[in-house]
Amino acid sequence: MAGEAGRPEAGRTKVEELRIRQQRAAARKRNLIATLAVASAFALVVGALLVVDRLGSDEGKPTVLAGESRFVRADSHRLQTAADGKVTLVEFLDFECESCRAAFPIVEQLRKEYAGKVTFVARYFPIPSHFNAERAARAVEAASRQGKFEAMYQRMYETQTQWGEKRVAADKTFRGFAVDLKLDMAAWDKAYNDPATLARIKKDVADGQALGVQGTPTFFLNGKKLEPSSVNDFKAAIDAALAA
Repeated sequence: MAGEAGRPEAGRTKVEELRIRQQRAAARKRNLIATLAVASAFALVVGALLVVDRLGSDEGKPTVLAGESRFVRADSHRLQTAADGKVTLVEFLDFECESCRAAFPIVEQLRKEYAGKVTFVARYFPIPSHFNAERAARAVEAASRQGKFEAMYQRMYETQTQWGEKRVAADKTFRGFAVDLKLDMAAWDKAYNDPATLARIKKDVADGQALGVQGTPTFFLNGKKLEPSSVNDFKAAIDAALAA
């Protein structure tokens, strides 16, 4: 009798164990599905971030063509060129920047001492907080269309104290420089106001930003950022590059 009474209880126990196993299996399945869903979502997020990063890294940056680099473009302004092309000093500059004006005579001195040995390249990088910096760059670029880049480039530094650090547009002043240089004023005016001139300047700025330029003047010697504190620092770096 006792055995017979125990059979129903044993049956219920087996049914209960089966139910528990089924519940556990279902829970494991739900957990697996949830884990896969989270993993998939994570992969999608990572993929999206990578796409955004790739897009962001190229957005607004001009294409680098064959034979060019972000340091020197085909249309970059070369103050002078070394025939062997072994050493190139690139400066990202702002004509309203006082530090750039202080560096200007040093660069001129180096140009004389390393004439024929070093290529000197000037790139525009007007700082937004300098009210007339972009205008000055436009004036220089407009003059370059008539072969007078260097003349206007020098004029900007020589006169910076007259128009720099002011909140008054210096358009008339810059036009006066163009008159003094005996430029074709109709052509200069057109170039000064041409959106393509500003685009040309912004291309330099975009390259500078891609290279990590944050202020001016910023120098690169054969593609390496140079942070000299004296003329001798410049010379030592240039001499080492020439000897390499």
